[in-house]
Amino acid sequence: MADFSPPDSDRRPGARRGKTSGKVADFRYKRPAPTDKSKPGSRPVRRSDARSDARGEPRSAPHRNQAYAALDLGTNNCRLLIARPAGENFTVIDAFSRVVRLGEGLAMSGRLSDAAMDRALGALRVCAEKLRRRHVYLARSVATEACRRAVNGAEFIERVRQETGIVLDVISAQEEARLAVLGCHILLERGEGPAVIFDIGGGSTELVLIEPEGPVPRILDWQSVPWGVVSLTDMVARGERTAEGRLARYAEMRRVVAESFAPFAERIAGAAQTEREIRLLGTSGTVTTLASVHLELPQYDRRAVDGLIVPSSDMRAISTRLAGMSAEERGRLPCIGNDRAELVVAGCAILEAILDIWPAERLGVADRGIREGILRSLMAAGVAPASRQAPQASASA
Repeated sequence: MADFSPPDSDRRPGARRGKTSGKVADFRYKRPAPTDKSKPGSRPVRRSDARSDARGEPRSAPHRNQAYAALDLGTNNCRLLIARPAGENFTVIDAFSRVVRLGEGLAMSGRLSDAAMDRALGALRVCAEKLRRRHVYLARSVATEACRRAVNGAEFIERVRQETGIVLDVISAQEEARLAVLGCHILLERGEGPAVIFDIGGGSTELVLIEPEGPVPRILDWQSVPWGVVSLTDMVARGERTAEGRLARYAEMRRVVAESFAPFAERIAGAAQTEREIRLLGTSGTVTTLASVHLELPQYDRRAVDGLIVPSSDMRAISTRLAGMSAEERGRLPCIGNDRAELVVAGCAILEAILDIWPAERLGVADRGIREGILRSLMAAGVAPASRQAPQASASA
């Protein structure tokens, strides 16, 4: 198995995903309070002095008033997070998220469509304006699976640079996995034994086996497969007019994903069968959406979801129930809506395939990931490579 550590030894915890499009968030990221294991579906216990935990001088004290930014252009979403150091944590001062469906149709055509690129550019122009207005000191902007796979991905990256001033770094699947771990590992349930962290994206899914001892977990093994909620939805043929047909399509999705996971499943089989308690943490729109359904929230509430521990059996039951519904029925459910109604089933199939190979009794839910990992890295480094600077005021909007 691969054996390496993320090259980020800073102790500063990571942070979060953006909230709804264009809204400003103002809160602190820190290790969550302990969860009562006797109530696996309950929210973490909150301490009354939680906000005071962020006091103290950060390591990057000379830049404590500077704004840092992380932008993640994925296959389905464009997300931006802008934050300032705050003690051992950081405070988010601006956040942006928009569904752009950049990878729509990519699985069949191999290309980014004109409509998809236009949608992404519209969101990136908003991000560029926020970066300038917030006077961002240091930023890193990354693109993932859609731009890695598309034959016209490089052309799109250059168009983004010319039209917005944002220089997108097309990161590898390995770097994507590393950043996801850095961004969310502090939410891993306390205990002994191995752990798996996974990130279900729009165009790919990353699974990482970690040894969680120390301030930064050691990565023991990892795998990325080209199945995310968009790519899997596009690849497996529809034909789901009846509940039976929809469940048959769902079973096919699970089969396709299981085949891709097979090499990783074989490598981690010994760790999965350990006598110690195995742990599982997921970061993605899929797990946060299913957690919201589990809690029966009338609308999405990050504070209720981020750090939640849910029985895996409950997540499986919700997944099967959603897979048997029509898209219209799913769209009427709170916290799913029309935007996620088509894609959530693919996410459920990927999640169940993960639970098949790593049968943890409980699933940790993280509403944070790649962008928080980027921010941790930037704040630890404190020095800006030229390619990671924020767009200049002269860049076209």
